[in-house]
Amino acid sequence: HTPQVRALGAPTVQMRRPGLMHEPLRTLRKAEGGCLQVVSDFDLTLSKFSHGGKRCPSSYNILDNSKVISEECCSSLRTLTTTIPIETDPQRPVEEKMPHMVEWWTRAHELLCGQSISWLQIAEVVREWGTMLREGYKTFFDTLYQHGIGDILEKVIWQRGTLHPNIHILYNYMDLGDDGLLQGFKAPLIHIFNKNSAVGSSANYFRQLQGRTNILLLGDSLGDRSMADGVPGVQDILKVGFLNDKVEQQRERYLEAYDAVLESDEMLDVVNGLLQHILCPGGHEDTPEQVYHGAQAHLPPLPLPPCLLPKTHVGRLVEAFVKKPHFSPIEGHTAVS
Repeated sequence: HTPQVRALGAPTVQMRRPGLMHEPLRTLRKAEGGCLQVVSDFDLTLSKFSHGGKRCPSSYNILDNSKVISEECCSSLRTLTTTIPIETDPQRPVEEKMPHMVEWWTRAHELLCGQSISWLQIAEVVREWGTMLREGYKTFFDTLYQHGIGDILEKVIWQRGTLHPNIHILYNYMDLGDDGLLQGFKAPLIHIFNKNSAVGSSANYFRQLQGRTNILLLGDSLGDRSMADGVPGVQDILKVGFLNDKVEQQRERYLEAYDAVLESDEMLDVVNGLLQHILCPGGHEDTPEQVYHGAQAHLPPLPLPPCLLPKTHVGRLVEAFVKKPHFSPIEGHTAVS
C-alpha cells in the first residue's frame, strides 16, 4: 500500500460503507488539484479538541476564560450555553433549531460589545490562549498552497507562517471603532447551521474558483456536513468528520453524515494522506476496501489544493492568534471551525 492511500487504514478511521468511497476518490484523483477545493470548519476541526488530557478552548471560549470580560458578562455568556442541547438534539429539525442559534449568537455578540474590548486586549488574550492546531497543520496549508487551491483562515495561518494567497476565510468579524474598541460584528451573522449560506454568498471567492467542482469537506459537527451546499456546480464531494466527544453515543449519526469519521484523532495525518492520494496520482491506487482494512497510516509531509473556511467564531481572535509569533508547529491550529 502506498503511504498516501494508507491514510484510510488509520485506527481512528471509521466508515460505514468503505466501498462507496472508491468512486469519488477515483474521480477526485483523476482530476488532480486543478478541480479540487477544500471547505473546512475551524474550531475543533483544524484546532485540537483536547491536549494533555485537557479540553482546548474555542475562539469564543478564550474570551470567556479571560480577564477581558467581567464576571457578570461571563455568567451571562454561560447562561446562553443552555441552547447547546437544542443544537445537538437529533430529534429536532434544523429549521426549528435556527431561531435559537440566531438568538444565541446575537445575544453573545451584544454582551461582548458591552465590554469595551480593545484590539490590544484581544492580542494579549490570544498570546495566553491555550488552543492548538492539530498536528500536521503546516503540511495541510503548505500543500494547499503548492497546488494553488483556495483561501482559508487568512490571519490564523499567517502567524504560523502558512497564510498563503489561496486561503479564504468566512467568519463573524469584529467591527472596531476609531478608538479601537469593539462596537459590533459585521454582517452576515454566521452560526453552525448557516455556514452553507455564508459560503454561497461569497461571490468573489467562487469567481476565483470557477472550475473547481470537486470538494473535500472537513467538519466536527453534524451541522458542518452541509457547509458546501452553497457551492455552485459541485460534481463530487468527499466529507470527513472529526468525532471528538461522546464517541459511542454519536458514532452512528456521524457515520450517516460523513463518508469517513475520525474518532478522537488530534492529528491531520489522515486528511493529509487523502490529499496526497488525490493530488499525486502517479502512485499505485488501492481501493478504499483495501485501504480501510490495510496497514496503519504513517504519512510523510505532503502538498494540497485551495481551502475555504467558514468561521463561526470571532474573526479578530483568529487573526491575532495567527499573528502570534511563537505558536508551536504541531499543535493543531491548522484548520478552522
